[in-house]
Amino acid sequence: MTTPTIVLVGHGMVGQRFLEALADRGVTERARIVVLCEEPRPAYDRVQLTSYFSGKTPDDLSMVEDGFMERHGIELYTDEPVVGIDRAARTVTARSGRVVAYDHLVLATGSYPFVPPVPGKDATGCFVYRTIEDLLAIEEYAKTATTGAVVGGGLLGLEAAGALKGLGLDTHIVEFAPRLMPVQVDEGGGAALLRTIEQMGLTVHTGTGTQEVVTADGSVTGMKLSDGAELAVDMVVFSAGVRPRDQLARDCGLDVGERGGIAVDAHCRTSDPAVFAIGECALAADGRVYGLVAPGYEMAQTVAAVLAEEEPGDGFTGADLSTKLKLLGVDVASFGDAHGTAEGCLDVVYSDSRAGVYKKLVVDGEGRLLGGVLVGDADSYGLLRPMTGTKPPVSPEQLVLPAGAGAPVALGPSALPDDAVICSCHNVTKHAIGQCSSLPEVKKCTKAGTGCGSCVKVIEKLLPKAADKGLCGCFPYSRSELYEIARTLRVTSFAALLDSHGRDGAKGGEGCEVCKPTVGSILASLAPAIGLGGYILDGEQAALQDTNDHHLANLQRNGSYSVVPRIPGGEITPEKLIVIGEVARDYGLYTKITGGQRIDLFGARVDQLPAIWTRLVDAGFESGHAYGKALRTVKSCVGQTWCRYGVQDSVKMAIQLELRYRGLRAPHKLKSAVSGCARECAEAQSKDFGVIATANGWNLYVGGNGGATPRHADLLAQDLSDAELIRLIDRFLMFYIRTADRLERTSVWLERLEGGLDHLRDVIVKDSLGLCDELEGLMAAHVADYQDEWAQTLDDPERLRRFVSFVNAPETPDPTVRFVPERDQIKPDLTILTIGTLEGATSR
Repeated sequence: MTTPTIVLVGHGMVGQRFLEALADRGVTERARIVVLCEEPRPAYDRVQLTSYFSGKTPDDLSMVEDGFMERHGIELYTDEPVVGIDRAARTVTARSGRVVAYDHLVLATGSYPFVPPVPGKDATGCFVYRTIEDLLAIEEYAKTATTGAVVGGGLLGLEAAGALKGLGLDTHIVEFAPRLMPVQVDEGGGAALLRTIEQMGLTVHTGTGTQEVVTADGSVTGMKLSDGAELAVDMVVFSAGVRPRDQLARDCGLDVGERGGIAVDAHCRTSDPAVFAIGECALAADGRVYGLVAPGYEMAQTVAAVLAEEEPGDGFTGADLSTKLKLLGVDVASFGDAHGTAEGCLDVVYSDSRAGVYKKLVVDGEGRLLGGVLVGDADSYGLLRPMTGTKPPVSPEQLVLPAGAGAPVALGPSALPDDAVICSCHNVTKHAIGQCSSLPEVKKCTKAGTGCGSCVKVIEKLLPKAADKGLCGCFPYSRSELYEIARTLRVTSFAALLDSHGRDGAKGGEGCEVCKPTVGSILASLAPAIGLGGYILDGEQAALQDTNDHHLANLQRNGSYSVVPRIPGGEITPEKLIVIGEVARDYGLYTKITGGQRIDLFGARVDQLPAIWTRLVDAGFESGHAYGKALRTVKSCVGQTWCRYGVQDSVKMAIQLELRYRGLRAPHKLKSAVSGCARECAEAQSKDFGVIATANGWNLYVGGNGGATPRHADLLAQDLSDAELIRLIDRFLMFYIRTADRLERTSVWLERLEGGLDHLRDVIVKDSLGLCDELEGLMAAHVADYQDEWAQTLDDPERLRRFVSFVNAPETPDPTVRFVPERDQIKPDLTILTIGTLEGATSR
């Protein structure tokens, strides 16, 4: 019996998945497999293509496990494109002249970038964004360019724009449709996406097309748009969609679609029974060409099953087009009937355009979930998508409202049925994932989480909690272990820490919403000790920060910000009070005395922040760090200076402590207080560290907490001198920062700490571990390195560029930030929820 030969033309993501499916079914043991690949390298992850500009190498992007081809006897020829197919002779001919006979031929030729037929499109400086070679060429040319334009505002277009911006170019995005990502998101989602992208410094032109690429001496010098605008650019990247690569099929007489694509049946067989087509080159049985990787994987499995002579199933008759991506750092997701085309459907919408968040769920008249669009906050995608077609256990309004605007909903994986598809890339159900005990096991056994990655969060929630004690899916280490790694090895960047100590599947990636702010906090707290600049919005650090830190102010419900100047110890002069009043009056801000003896100014637009800070800094104020996981306040009573019961100067001590620990980044916010006597008017025993005066000095209490879960602080040491008190607080804070978990208050940390208060006392009072000198040194470095973040920002014009409502119109205020009067002040004017019949839909 002769050994059959299977020839695969093309070796992209879908082609590699086909080879793996053949190997899984044992076909590679009984057939000769030949792969002819046009590109100079084996299959790589095209979905993560842009991560090349974040430090990944071409080898990092490879989809081929080391030794895979050799183990399965697969013959791979790279840089060997097929130029002809002889169906009668059943042979393919490569560009080199190599002729390979086949019994079965599988075409996985993918797609090619569409370049609009405009004058100048072939000039030097024009590129497409499709392969690693394209990226290498773009990277090289960008070294001499200053301004670039991306033609196309879809998925790849936004990726390309992010790449140009990352290369240091001023970047324009030109999209012919009236909104960005017109296929995936609706008008509301496009508006939220537009606003967020413009805030990043990119200029967006929608509803207009490219009319001409202007050249001089054969090189790009500009671009003319169909609306009459002219852009001065010296580099153009075309990313205006793709077309199926079906020329080989056309040349050999296979049936193709009227608008392109190799016509196939439900089993991906072409008009020639010996030839199959999969992926983006195929026109599926439902009449669609699928440009997503998940449908391509399903086609690969279908053909592998046919060649393995398995029982014929339904084959491939269509696919879920749900997608979740992070574009330019913005989460974007759509699933099901995202545009609401079903008859009589209704939409439930939450929109906060100022914060760049838009959520829409499409439901039918009985409340069944039909689809949705999520922009800016897509955390619920992994749970909502599997619920499509079912009636969720709670109302759709609750599923879109943020916490605080309605009853909070905490739907977990338990709400999903066992047959719910968790990973749409590889069609893996909740039941299949439940058979595994760890994320690496899930990836190895089911391949779930190895595609686009959007399902990883849900997978982690389905796994036993004890299976993995790492910080997140990116790091196998806890927060305290990462702190020690960064401190000991003097790691100064998130990327370096992820590459050196991240999980194998996460190295070279972008991290997640858990590890990025956690590592950002670690690096900020260690900055002076490891030689890292202390300004948290410089370079890579900016992308790691929590929302409030991005603009050094607290984001409020309507997209405005609050400003809290530091008032050490709660002591303030009449002159400074007048300045705060004048600033509030001049900018129309709502004023409120806080529980921490501060004055909070609410209602500032982002573009007003620098001007407000200037007034405050000139008057001697600085940032109160109300926005950060840092020391907030050190509250005080008036102490012995004024109070007849006071035994120590509590105000002086509070001021000294607040000025010492200001700006100290920690796993969670820190609050403190100093009371001048045992009457405890400053409520020091409800603070993370509290101080109460005695006739002989100071008593130090630690681990207190107010709020929703109050805890009385524990007495750590008593009758301390000023110097002894400060030394113990130094040690306490640095030991907490060193050993606490992510977002863990001192109260929870102290109760979790093995040995509790006694162990803490042994470590920082008796120095049982010999750490005290080191802890004191770390605090001394922080104190010496401190600089006010507001003043640092005001001194640097480049840093000030982020504080605008609209990048392309920096002087224009945000019209969505509105207020109405209340009690002689202002309050936000909010409209947060709408529900009704979708435009264009008809009820039954």
